[in-house]
Amino acid sequence: MAVYVHDLDPFAIQFPEAWRVGSLHLDGIRWYGLAYLAGFVFGFLIIRHMARRGTTPMKVSEIADFITMVAVGTMVGGRLGYCIFYSPQLLIDFTSSPPFWGVLRVYEGGMASHGGIMGVIAVCVWWARTRKMDVFHTLDLVTFGGALGIFFGRIANFINGELWGREAPAGLSWAVKFPQEMYNWTRDSLTKLLEIGPAVEALGQVKTAQGEVIQLNADLWKNWVQHYRTDVQSWNVVNAVIEQLVVSIQNGATNVSQALAPFLTARYPSQLIQALLEGLLVFVILSILWLRPRKPGLISAGFGLLYAIARIIGEQFRMPDAHIGFQWLGLTRGQWLSIAMFAAIIGYAFYALRRKSEPMGGWGLKS
Repeated sequence: MAVYVHDLDPFAIQFPEAWRVGSLHLDGIRWYGLAYLAGFVFGFLIIRHMARRGTTPMKVSEIADFITMVAVGTMVGGRLGYCIFYSPQLLIDFTSSPPFWGVLRVYEGGMASHGGIMGVIAVCVWWARTRKMDVFHTLDLVTFGGALGIFFGRIANFINGELWGREAPAGLSWAVKFPQEMYNWTRDSLTKLLEIGPAVEALGQVKTAQGEVIQLNADLWKNWVQHYRTDVQSWNVVNAVIEQLVVSIQNGATNVSQALAPFLTARYPSQLIQALLEGLLVFVILSILWLRPRKPGLISAGFGLLYAIARIIGEQFRMPDAHIGFQWLGLTRGQWLSIAMFAAIIGYAFYALRRKSEPMGGWGLKS
């Protein structure tokens, strides 16, 4: 049985022609953005359910504002977290053209889950203090929408063909080949690029960023790859061809997909594994724990501990960030951050258990 070659389109809706508003390029609505939106919507609905059942002091009229601030905290914290934990050079990268600061170039690297969690914590602390609510209970409220947001976000990672897994064992029927791995070949595997001449010929032609249309063949491709690091035109053409190979497969070009498949690595669909572990499983366990009121802080502690464990396990199937690689003891940056998170949450859970507080929350189900 042939291994599935990833061919999903990252756009839920793609505009027929790119829209431009000044320097802003709007080319469609992506599944990634909808995944975040789904997490916030479910978070709103869950907290509203609690408010209507009387299991939280938060007023129904406040929930929309609260979720809006949580969304801001997620985005800001997630982006800053990526820059701090994975790509600190972006913090000091300033240019004379928009968006001027590396942190604002969200298309470079994206966001980090651990940073997003820290951003949400900051918002919850601020919200609770300004409205005289229990900080620990406020943190409990966001865990359910957070778990579902992670679930949808990891599925969006899979649709985007990013954060793919490690090489799967031969014969694994549910392995996936990601054409996006070609982007890494330009840095460390030019030999692999030399081999994909048949796929390049199947593509037929490519349009460069300069608007030039070039007819493709294997000999030309070999020449461009050989001069990739020394010739600007070769660099531009190779990158344009890789981009078009990926896009053509997403648009249903089976001839290109079949020609490229033999050169791609069969990998674990780690995004889906992490979606189930970090998102859905965490949500289900927390939902069971929330069947009756708990001391404030215990649900959010449960989220932190469960997420950290799930992340450590899930990352065993995922490739580390290419510019970082494996670290001490063969673990990834994400695993070490999760270990640190687990240790911090142990202290948080101990304090939540010891503090004097009455049980709160729960689903408000009738006995």
